[in-house]
Amino acid sequence: MDTKPNRRRKSVKPLLDTSVPSPCIGVCWLNNQTGWCEGCWRSGDEIRDWLIMTREQKLQLLQVLEQRQTKV
Repeated sequence: MDTKPNRRRKSVKPLLDTSVPSPCIGVCWLNNQTGWCEGCWRSGDEIRDWLIMTREQKLQLLQVLEQRQTKV
């Protein structure tokens, strides 16, 4: 019989938030003038950081992206 305490976590919280889908549509080309992707309107830094953003940060960025689309 194993008498060692079970040190495994019963539930592991995901490290990355995947509840907000990425705005990527597979058209990955950064415009030299704006610095934004022609497909999703994100900057290179925003594309890079998407995976580590919190849900709130992603939702806020999606609002910014809507504004970018209407300005162009």
